[in-house]
Amino acid sequence: MTSHAIKFAAVGALLALAAGTFSSLAQAQPIYRIVGPDGKVTFSDKPPPATSNATVTAAGADGARGIATASLPFELRKVAGQYPVTLYSGENCGPCASARSLLITRGVPFTEKTISTNEDSQALQRISGDNSLPFLTIGSQQLKGFSDAEWTQFLDAAGYPKSSVLPASYRQAPATPLVTVAPTPATTTAARPATPAAPSTPVTPPPSNPAGIRF
Repeated sequence: MTSHAIKFAAVGALLALAAGTFSSLAQAQPIYRIVGPDGKVTFSDKPPPATSNATVTAAGADGARGIATASLPFELRKVAGQYPVTLYSGENCGPCASARSLLITRGVPFTEKTISTNEDSQALQRISGDNSLPFLTIGSQQLKGFSDAEWTQFLDAAGYPKSSVLPASYRQAPATPLVTVAPTPATTTAARPATPAAPSTPVTPPPSNPAGIRF
């Protein structure tokens, strides 16, 4: 077998393995940020029981929820629904910019989550196992670090078109933080009922001629 045939067979095996991975793995589960009554913050893929009195915020979920797919061509809408793409990026990250450019140029609808706070980093650690960026998920498939060739192979295996078929009206959704921390409700002072004013004692005007003097 020639070296060219061996290389072709290896690539084919990789794509077949990727396709099998896509078909066998379930959709990515949400990651919950849980603040307990004592203020301790934890991350879990399962929400706490309703009786725990904990504050829960969804830290991350499958990317299909962040993509408006109604206007997409049928085949692309089908692929995006089955294998949603989510890009995790950071500020001043050159590889993140290259990753974003690849997805936009190819016409892949995706959700972008930014990592900029400690809460974001903790949630990313829970999802991917480390904090390296960029990080990409295609369905449940995880790709750490940007590689044009590798990402292209996995997008091919998932069934995304090799060139953009997005309608001219399509607009990529803006990036949002991975963790949206619910604001703490401001403590409001209960309005005190107004104290009714004491009724005023009517003042009887003095008689104009108190002594009853006549002239």
